[in-house]
Parts: sequence; structure tokens; C-alpha cells
Amino acid sequence: MTPADLEFLGKFLKERSGLVLVGDKTYLIESRLMPIARKHNMASLAVLMQQLRAGSPNLEGEVVEAMTTNETFFFRDKLPFDLFTETMLPAMIQQRSSQRRLRIWCAACSTGQEPYSLAMLLEEQGAKLAGWNIEILATDLSGEVLTKAKAGRFSQFEVQRGLPIQLLVKNFEQVGDLWELSQKIRSKVTFRPINLLRDFGPLGTFDIIFCRNVLIYFDEQTKVDILNRLSASLAPDGFLVLGAAETVVGLCDRFKSVPDKRGMYIRNMAADAARQPMRIAVGATR
Repeated sequence: MTPADLEFLGKFLKERSGLVLVGDKTYLIESRLMPIARKHNMASLAVLMQQLRAGSPNLEGEVVEAMTTNETFFFRDKLPFDLFTETMLPAMIQQRSSQRRLRIWCAACSTGQEPYSLAMLLEEQGAKLAGWNIEILATDLSGEVLTKAKAGRFSQFEVQRGLPIQLLVKNFEQVGDLWELSQKIRSKVTFRPINLLRDFGPLGTFDIIFCRNVLIYFDEQTKVDILNRLSASLAPDGFLVLGAAETVVGLCDRFKSVPDKRGMYIRNMAADAARQPMRIAVGATR
């Protein structure tokens, strides 16, 4: 690819997905985009870039999906799921005891292992959550990974990555070479296509937001923008969970970390209050 093509692709990906190409990514680009070029009978990536510049919506979607990293697995990093079971969920059960309603958002959910892991943990709570209205919304930019996530079918390799054997036996059925997640668990999760660069305010307010291992691919300003908007989507007493390599420090003062709970954040209500305009009482006198 020419320097001009690389520059164009970098701008295109940042605008459409927030992805920032850093360093020499020539091999990565070629390995991910050449299959698209061959699929459309294009002789080279140069031809693909020409067509991309021409503005083909279908081609644009394929390129973004091919370049987006979709690495995930069940109970990835373990700690966030321990915090969910031992800290976040007990707090929410206490704080939402009157409403008996809980909303959870898994942003950038990829092929669904994260929201399904949470769904299995919720199922393990049994009678504690009987009668509760619990919603798990899982979103991703890629329609392709969402299609796979909705199907709830995983390879032997995928179920061996992080999934405890007891949960595999309890919640999956082997169908040929694949493992199919039970309808009971799948029905707990709703999947929707959402681009974090766009307005996600209409999704409403959530009690717990998992937004893990996606901010690392964005530049600083994009991280700041997304974190600020996430704060508006999180309940005042809710929890935000980021990836192990991600932080709000130096980016957003609307969240603060929870001591000894790595990767878990709560709203910084003092920062929110400081942003409120000063109100002068009507009829006040000196």
C-alpha cells in the first residue's frame, strides 16, 4: 500500500470506528483486507482503496469489521466477574430492593462471551433474584460478531477458554462439533448494533456498565468523549468496569476508582455537582 492509501485508511477507520493505527501495521492490514479484495475480485489493496474512496456502504462495513479486533473469551480476566458477584451485585440487590429491577450494559461485546458469562452468574443467584426484572444489553459495532453472539454456538476451543467445566455442563449442549448455550441463558441477553462513537444516550440509564478492552484502541480525545458520555448513562450509584489496561485517570473526572477494586469505578458526584450552574434564589436579599 502507498503512504497515501495508508493515510486514507487510517482516517477512514478513525472516523468510522475510532480505531487508531499506530506503528507499522502493513502486515495486519494486508492479512485482514486481502480476503475482502479477493471476495470482490479486486487485484490488489490499491483497487480496494479506490473503491473505498468512492463510497460503497457495503464495502465500508466489511473493511471496518475486518480491521476491528474481536478478541474475547468467557470470564475474561476473572477479576471483573469476581467483583460483579462479590461487590456489585450484592450492592445492587440492596439498593434496588424496592424496584427489583437491574439494567446491565456490555459495550463492545464481540461474540457474546462477556454478557453470557454475566447471565450465567445471575442464573447462579437463584432465589435471590426471583421476581426481578433484569436486562442485559450487549452491543457491538460489528454485525458479523453480533450474528454469531445471538446464535450462542461456540467451538471446543472457545468453551475451553475461561469457562468453568461445571458451567459448561450445566448450560451447554454439544451439537456436532459445537457447544450450544441453553435458551434459558441466551434469553437473558439482548444484542444490538451500537457504535460507541455515536450517540448512545437513547439506550437509557444502566446500573452496571462493562466497557472493557475497547478504549485502548482509541486516541485520547475519543476516550475522553466516550467516558464523559458513559457517565451520563450510568446511574448515580452504579458501577463502571474497564479493562485491566484502561483507566479514567487523566482523562475524565466524572468517575473515581474504588479502592482495592482494580478496574471498577463509580460516579464522582462531587465533580458532577461542581458542574451544576449556580442558582440564585428568587427574591433573595443581601
